[in-house]
Amino acid sequence: MKISLLLRRMNEFPLLVVVFSLLSPAIAMAVSPSAPQLSSSGQQALRSFVEAGTLEDLRWPNFPDYREDVKSFYESSNYSLAWLNAGRPTSQALSVIIALEQADQVGLSAEDYDGPRWKDRIARFSGKNQHVSEDEPVRFDLALTVSLMRYVSEVQFGRVKPRRVHLGADDAPHKFDLAQFLRDQIIDSHDVAAALSRLEPPFELYRRTQEGLRKYMQMAGQDDGGKLPPAKKKMIEPGDDYPGVPRLVRLLKLVGDLPPNAAVAPDSTLYQGPIVDAVKHFQERHGLEADGRIGKDTLEQLNTPLGDRVRQLQLTLERWRWVPRAFDHPPILVNIPEFTLRAFGQGEVIDLTMKVVVGRAYRTRTPVFAQDMSYVIFRPYWNVPLPIQRGETVPKIKKDPDYVRKNDFEVVDRSGSVVSTGAVSDEQLAQLSSGALSVRQRPGPKNSLGLVKFVFPNEHNVYLHDTPATELFSRTRRDFSHGCIRVENPVALAEWTLRGNDGWTKDKIVEAMNSGPDSQQVNLAQKIPVVIIYATAVVLPDGEVKFFQDIYGHDARLEEALARGYPRPRGNTATSAAPVPRRRVRS
Repeated sequence: MKISLLLRRMNEFPLLVVVFSLLSPAIAMAVSPSAPQLSSSGQQALRSFVEAGTLEDLRWPNFPDYREDVKSFYESSNYSLAWLNAGRPTSQALSVIIALEQADQVGLSAEDYDGPRWKDRIARFSGKNQHVSEDEPVRFDLALTVSLMRYVSEVQFGRVKPRRVHLGADDAPHKFDLAQFLRDQIIDSHDVAAALSRLEPPFELYRRTQEGLRKYMQMAGQDDGGKLPPAKKKMIEPGDDYPGVPRLVRLLKLVGDLPPNAAVAPDSTLYQGPIVDAVKHFQERHGLEADGRIGKDTLEQLNTPLGDRVRQLQLTLERWRWVPRAFDHPPILVNIPEFTLRAFGQGEVIDLTMKVVVGRAYRTRTPVFAQDMSYVIFRPYWNVPLPIQRGETVPKIKKDPDYVRKNDFEVVDRSGSVVSTGAVSDEQLAQLSSGALSVRQRPGPKNSLGLVKFVFPNEHNVYLHDTPATELFSRTRRDFSHGCIRVENPVALAEWTLRGNDGWTKDKIVEAMNSGPDSQQVNLAQKIPVVIIYATAVVLPDGEVKFFQDIYGHDARLEEALARGYPRPRGNTATSAAPVPRRRVRS
């Protein structure tokens, strides 16, 4: 008999109610998954917990930041139980619990969603337990609702919304109805896992990072945790006898830098051959000079626990959740600790990759944000920012009276009129220090911005640009700028950026960069999103995982904020982590 017919006949034949109660929980759940299952006192208990915004059963008991969402969810069903039917967890509840228990695999923390506690809670509702009071279903149901809401919100938008990091996602939680999502997409879902996975960022970079996370979680469980002993001398060179070689071989095979079938003599302590090649590969993956020599920095990276690498991947996934979900056009992505720029084509195909120089770690950090590039300037002026003018330019002029002429600078007043292109008087120096006069550098090969500047207007006054200091691109660590981003191959970037503008061939670009004294602005036919991120772990299209130093300490601050637990500020509310300072930076 069809369930719908059975329901109609129940009013006619009361005996069917008795028969129906004997049917399997799955059938009962399909008939009435949201039927009230609480007495009036049970409903009042649930309402009281919700109004208080706290449930001591939870790992993080207080949920005032989700109280209104939880209230809306239960009010829609007159405070019925959502996740229990016929005294047992519904299939949807069990699927939700699996997701919460496996939250670590998507870069979250299962502990935040009571992951380790669900097994015992479910056991309380097994058929063998006949002494469950009404208080227990209420607590179970509310605990699952709060945990799921936390998970749903955080798998989409991240657990922390960093203050003053403008990635376009801070308003998103206010536009997402958690209660409605649970009602419409989860409670009656035939595939809870699929519904939850659709909440995650849609980027291939995000998915690859998840795969890298699972790989490193597995390897962390397999690693013996041994440490390489310090070297007897400053540097371990190829050909040296080193007692740490057996451990080194085990580690390099585990993480994939040394092929499993490499010809390595068992128990040998000689550092040579394929082991050296494997160390070079390891160094390249960890942002080090790939010379095969094991010094202090390489030894430190080799001795970093794989659990720490897991954490780096988890924090990177958190940062991907802050990135805008969609772009009108494929973006340019700059990763600060990697010192790398990538320009994307359709389908997240990487069209262009190049090295970059970013802001100094201790003074002028490059900010993290997203904005649209709207124009390019060939042969730009460099208007020296006042802090740089006071702190660097004026002292150099005092030391060398011919500094302005030698470096193609000119002193200008507030109207832009040139006051001097050579000697600077004491009075003018005083005005430069006060800001009454300014210094700018004329277009040309000596200009600090090089021969082209890529502008995406933003409050930080940060942009991409060429540079005459090309020798810095040979360094492995490249934080040398005042905050702007210097690009290794400006011609290639200009060609890619102007591909939508008719007539802007490579030859024309080179001509515009090298001809004439005047600046030339070219507005882009279509704006290009520029996303500046901070990811200390990157997974390449071939699956190779790279790790980089936390040069600005952003990972450390993020980890500290996450460790503080709930309630966490949502939406535009400032995070408890130390804010990234707003700076107006240049070059």
